[in-house]
Amino acid sequence: MTVNSQLLDAFLKCPTKCWLRSVGEQITDKSCGQCARARNELYAAAEIHRLIARTDPGGHVTSLGAEDLKRGKWRLATDVRAKTQSLESHIYAVECLRSARRSNHTEFVPIRFIPAKKVGKDAKLLLAFDALALSEVLGQEVRQGRIIHGDNHAMLNVRTSALALELQQHITKIDALLSSPSAPNLMLIAHCAECEFQTRCRQKALENDDLSLLSGMTEKERQKLHHKGIFTVTQLSYTFPNGQKTGTR
Repeated sequence: MTVNSQLLDAFLKCPTKCWLRSVGEQITDKSCGQCARARNELYAAAEIHRLIARTDPGGHVTSLGAEDLKRGKWRLATDVRAKTQSLESHIYAVECLRSARRSNHTEFVPIRFIPAKKVGKDAKLLLAFDALALSEVLGQEVRQGRIIHGDNHAMLNVRTSALALELQQHITKIDALLSSPSAPNLMLIAHCAECEFQTRCRQKALENDDLSLLSGMTEKERQKLHHKGIFTVTQLSYTFPNGQKTGTR
């Protein structure tokens, strides 16, 4: 299966979410995450409009395939689709930087838009994925990208080449995940509160009496219990003195 930026985004939050999206699992909580997605889209649209307004007339192109980007003289491309046999990314914007010293040298810079004031690691990895997909389509290395974020339109330049190894490790894990006919081991996490599959996963966790129902337990603690042969809340309860209770999510 082709790995796209939506699957990578889901994987960085939760492997189960990534697998469920890949198989087209029915969404159980349509309202979850909708506000965040709407905010992201509105922010991106406003920032793209601002960039277009600052671009010289004739310097903006839109809805191009990445293979067409080397053609014509443009400065800003929006709504770019970069697709190969194994990767696919919808890139909101790409800036074209032409060298004043080397007439035949052109650098392409993918741009992402984040409403938040602070930029996390996931956003940088998604930008690195845009750069990787773009570089494979163009046939030239894309070494850097840019994130515009926050109400003050702050710009963060990211050396995407420095994230290449970590990104490839994630892609390899996603490939293995998507090749599996069954979902990965379920584990409730903080992201569940904003996930479109939260009802589905919580029901599964209740059916399995899964340890991740215990909100105060870390993954490391769960793994230690697994090594001891303890996989359910009920099994764990037998290890406590009579009357002591455990808290669930």
